[in-house]
Amino acid sequence: MKAPSGTLYVVATPLGNLGDLTLRATELLRRVPLVVAEDTRRTRPLLAHLDAHPRLLSFHAHSDAARLQDILDRLATGEDVALVSDAGTPVISDPGVDLIARARAAGIPVVPIPGPSAVATALSAAGISGDRYLFLGFPPRKGKERARWLERALAEPFTVVCFEAPGRTGELLGDLAEHDPDRTTVVARELTKLHEEFVAGTLGELAAKYRETAPRGEVTIVMTGRGERESVLAQIDVESRAAELLGAGRSPRTVVTQLVDETGLPKNQVYRVVMKLAR
Repeated sequence: MKAPSGTLYVVATPLGNLGDLTLRATELLRRVPLVVAEDTRRTRPLLAHLDAHPRLLSFHAHSDAARLQDILDRLATGEDVALVSDAGTPVISDPGVDLIARARAAGIPVVPIPGPSAVATALSAAGISGDRYLFLGFPPRKGKERARWLERALAEPFTVVCFEAPGRTGELLGDLAEHDPDRTTVVARELTKLHEEFVAGTLGELAAKYRETAPRGEVTIVMTGRGERESVLAQIDVESRAAELLGAGRSPRTVVTQLVDETGLPKNQVYRVVMKLAR
């Protein structure tokens, strides 16, 4: 009879403030025999803080197939493994997806231990709608791939979130500002750390600011979607369409759901229009 395999735990770790580590993650990291980390130099202080003493193994974007197979073999023989990134939730613009996919294909249980995420943290305090958003990770450095990335980001009707290296933040904002300098944007940096900062402005304003002086620390950018700038014009069409659907005997709730799907506008905005007409 085949022995049961171990479990691969995907563990979110703090962005900066160690107090953000969940109790569940703390207990897990103290219990597992092996932690697979993007950068062991970043993870070792966290484990020391927790008084956790698992074996520590590096696994990053440049790890070879032998390292991947070694981890899978350990799991297959019954050893539990925790996968962590440098900060935040693994696989969100971090390595690890191949390990998770191969583990699942082999029938090895994969269990997420949720916690901090730079995307959700930035959205929660940016003052920009998080009802619907597109996360685009890090932009390509150059060429056609970068041009396509910029085009996608600027055309997206919903909020756009991305990461960028501090030294390249001004350049990215400038490239975006060339096409839409008035787009409202927030630059969030050093999330949950001592020098956490949110700076809001237009793409043009922020490009000028960060081209002159590059931000310090890790950067997350939150940009309003194209559709949000057109919402006032779309309001007329929404009212007309809402009146049509209500007149056909549809319930207000059904009309709201249908109009959100049809227009891509925020649900709360559509709700106000429909309820005003339904009175």
